[in-house]
Amino acid sequence: MQLAMVGLGRMGANIVRRLMTQGHDCVVTDNNPDAIAELEAEGATGAEDLAVLVAKTSGPRHIWIMVPVAVVDQIIDQLVPLLSPGDVIIDGGNSHYRHDIDRADRLAEHHLHYVDVGTSGGVYGLERGFCLMVGGKAAIVENMSPLFDTISPPIDSVPRTANRTGDIVPAEHGWLHCGPAGAGHFVKMVHNGIEYGMMAAIAEGLGILEAADAGTEERQADAETAPLDDPRAYQYDFDIEAITELWRRGSVINSWLIDLTANALADDPQLSNFAGRVSDSGMGRWTVNAAVDTGVPAHVITASLLERFASRDNFDFAGKALSAMRMQFGGHHEKKS
Repeated sequence: MQLAMVGLGRMGANIVRRLMTQGHDCVVTDNNPDAIAELEAEGATGAEDLAVLVAKTSGPRHIWIMVPVAVVDQIIDQLVPLLSPGDVIIDGGNSHYRHDIDRADRLAEHHLHYVDVGTSGGVYGLERGFCLMVGGKAAIVENMSPLFDTISPPIDSVPRTANRTGDIVPAEHGWLHCGPAGAGHFVKMVHNGIEYGMMAAIAEGLGILEAADAGTEERQADAETAPLDDPRAYQYDFDIEAITELWRRGSVINSWLIDLTANALADDPQLSNFAGRVSDSGMGRWTVNAAVDTGVPAHVITASLLERFASRDNFDFAGKALSAMRMQFGGHHEKKS
């Protein structure tokens, strides 16, 4: 089956590579000519721009966009006059699901189809396969199933769920048609919100372990420093790298995130290459907004999102205001360290 890929970053290029391993025909383009040339050398057909990309594909076309959210509509607007009725545009990035609904309606006016694919797998997707959460018309998605089967993990990537019998279904293959336009990105949005919470819990737990030697440190005895009730209870010098390695084996909290954390600590036990400023792509915000709109409590996801904001010094002025209030009502001078 043929697929055209617009955007050859870490995930776009590796999706193309997975498809080519099973004989799919791939036409590719990117702003970076070197990225095009690299995949051409591996067997893809390169195109210097969108017009050439469309000219080198046959209908009904399947054109997958894998670009930053901010430029998705710009790419779509450029593609529409180049395409023919029945062609399909797929957005595999992290778009807001509400935009998908609008795009599907807008493209339908041109007799074009729109499919949204929430894509998870990161830099390991080439080797492991990508988990795909798909939204769009059922018939269009079904027609694309050979592509999704190839991009997603193989059936035997994990053991079959206990008590599940009968034919293999797409979800067991690592992809799922979640519903109409926007459904794929809605599921991916919540997936990423959960990811925020899981990552925060692991990081906070490791932070507590790292501070478990607090009783060995000299603490100032003044009105601005809370004393340890029992310094003897905090005399532990834990090997954090070894603990994450331990948790990978038989632990209830074992997960791919623990695996990746263990990898990072093995490379850099003090994580000295990181400043601790954690970005957010927007999906955590959208998950929290959906929770508010639907009245669903999402304590952990919300707290993990706010923690990311704080990591980027976005609490600086609020912190100054707190310090100023303490000074005003109690004469408390800031401690510099």
